[in-house]
Amino acid sequence: MATLKYSKQRESIKAFLASTSDHPTADTVYLHVREEFPHISLGTVYRNLNLLADIGEAVKITTPDGGDRFDGITTPHYHVLCTKCGRLIDLEMDNQDSFNLLASENFNGQIDSHTALFYGICEDCLKEGNPN
Repeated sequence: MATLKYSKQRESIKAFLASTSDHPTADTVYLHVREEFPHISLGTVYRNLNLLADIGEAVKITTPDGGDRFDGITTPHYHVLCTKCGRLIDLEMDNQDSFNLLASENFNGQIDSHTALFYGICEDCLKEGNPN
């Protein structure tokens, strides 16, 4: 693979992802990075986010509403999507490898990895009262 050329814009995108746990969309990243680079295009932000995800320096999370979210935490972990407010929240769970082993028991091939997105209602929405 060719060496990736350094980019101030890409570094700014990475820094923003590392500074937040909100799992922003590309549009949100664009709004924040534009403060430092007023002439950056939304297309540049999209390309860089996808590149960072491709090289393992960010995680791209596809959500059912069609909007991809991005995470600067690249260590294995799960996410919960609140079905009431739409927040995407980190979910730390032990024994993630057990899912691969369970799947392997039901598959004649080789399971290498998996992804999972859980759905529920976040603590803040539950506190509001009506979970529906």
